[in-house]
Amino acid sequence: MESGSLAATGSARWPTEPSADALLRAADADRGRAEQFYFVLPDRFANGDPGNDRGGLTGDRLGTGHDPTDKGFYHGGDLRGLLNRLDYVQGLGTTAIWLAPVFKNRPVQGSGADASAGYHGYWITDFTQVDPHFGSKDDLKKLVREAHRRGIKIYLDVIVNHTADVLKHAEAEYSYRDKATTPYRDAQGRPFEDRNYADGSRGFPPVDEASFPYTPTFASAADRRVKVPAWLNDPTMYHNRGDSTFVGESSEYGDFFGLDDLWTERPEVVRGMTKIFADWITELGVDGYRLDTAKHVNLDFWPQFRQGIDRAAQRAGKPDFFMFGEVYDSNPEVASTYVRRGGLPGTLDFTFQDAARSYVAAGGSARALADGFARDDLYTARDTHAGRLPTFLGNHDMGRIGSFIAGGGTDPASHLRRDVLAHELMFLTRGQPVVYSGDEQGFTGPGGDKDARQDMFASRTADYLDDDLLGTDRSHAVDQFDPTHPVYRTIAELGALRKAHPALRDGIQVTRYAADGPGVFAVSRADPTDRVEYVAAVNNATTAQTVTVDTWSAGATFTGVYGVTGASRAGPDGKLTLTVPALSALVLRAGV
Repeated sequence: MESGSLAATGSARWPTEPSADALLRAADADRGRAEQFYFVLPDRFANGDPGNDRGGLTGDRLGTGHDPTDKGFYHGGDLRGLLNRLDYVQGLGTTAIWLAPVFKNRPVQGSGADASAGYHGYWITDFTQVDPHFGSKDDLKKLVREAHRRGIKIYLDVIVNHTADVLKHAEAEYSYRDKATTPYRDAQGRPFEDRNYADGSRGFPPVDEASFPYTPTFASAADRRVKVPAWLNDPTMYHNRGDSTFVGESSEYGDFFGLDDLWTERPEVVRGMTKIFADWITELGVDGYRLDTAKHVNLDFWPQFRQGIDRAAQRAGKPDFFMFGEVYDSNPEVASTYVRRGGLPGTLDFTFQDAARSYVAAGGSARALADGFARDDLYTARDTHAGRLPTFLGNHDMGRIGSFIAGGGTDPASHLRRDVLAHELMFLTRGQPVVYSGDEQGFTGPGGDKDARQDMFASRTADYLDDDLLGTDRSHAVDQFDPTHPVYRTIAELGALRKAHPALRDGIQVTRYAADGPGVFAVSRADPTDRVEYVAAVNNATTAQTVTVDTWSAGATFTGVYGVTGASRAGPDGKLTLTVPALSALVLRAGV
């Protein structure tokens, strides 16, 4: 596919398309089936066992972490709750559930107004056990078995970058100290560059607790042995350079908001983290991993980790085990580096999210969508490609798509229509769509992080009870598992559409039209095995738009399969004229 040219109208067109030979070559590639993900924070989904709400701990909320009235503490959701609601999840067309981390966490970190609990799962102390607030390892095994029985895969959110905040500095100072000013020193006091050993080809220099710019220590004797496996209690397995500023060197070497940053350049850390997550595949038979904070781990780590995980997956009979990294950057040049050089099969598609958010929520240009997809070749490497990138509209960190949409204007009907359009855009274009639990019920919220982590079950949190919901008059005071909600119904319909028409799920994609401003974005999708063409178009303008697009199917009759009835015929030159209603989407299929 060539990048194309600008038509006189100012709208982007891509007139030069893949040849028949190119399509056949694409058919030879092992493309894999794109999943439809449903992302769940277990604590905020459903409470199947109130007996584990406090995680077996005693005392007040600072001891147990449990306080359903505070958005920063455990609310009681667990794995049994998700197991009990699998019918609801499956009804969306879900083929894979992505679970936020379920490993045992430090219950509470911080003090005073800064105190918060590990309800989100990202403050791990024991990487070998399920957090008791969520249930047991047996509960997770039951969930995996039942999901597999239904044809649904289970993906775990895993962390190799950091652990809970346990290590302290004897100097009681935490600002970042760079390597140029304070280099690492071996046990004999000689400075060395740790990156020279990060690929595992050379023996790492022996170090001790005097090797770092800060002296690692512990707040209590109990903290010296709180982490599992035991090697994680060794303070020399961490960078010990202070808090990250998220720029330059500190992005990989600094503590992520104070969390103990693992020295991933060390071979012991590479081997240790690989074994931890290889064992979860062996024991539970999970199907894939989402790799948290991948951007903050050195690139040399990832090929070694992937090789070990792939071996474990092969032994467990899972040759299609898939991993995708969180590289929080909308620049595809940055994100694709972790595929091309880091060896990861995929990364979360922040490029798509950024363009989709602007297009749907802010009446942005369709051109930004086209420009993002035009960089898809950056992800072509080894056994992977851009079609494997998980696409999403918002998340538990940045905020929900409903929040972005509700932040503009005051018309609830328009907000709902834009929310539906956002999901249509995501499901009709290439990639593996991710639905963040609650989005299908029209959740909004005032921002990201804690403000985007509402309960699916009846909430007792004042900040959530104030939130509006799109497409319903209900409030967060009641359960939010309504399969008749218009967004739920849309996602279910789109999931069924992708299943019935595999070209919309796994087919190649070619941009056909992109308005230079609000308006139509149109693509062709085709499965190389049968080469039947589909044209999908979305329109974010508030008026209907008529456009003419190129197709491969000269003279063919295109019949509506989504959002439109009837048929249209392409001209002898392959050009097809279609009208897309305001804030709507449609799909047509060429006759065979």
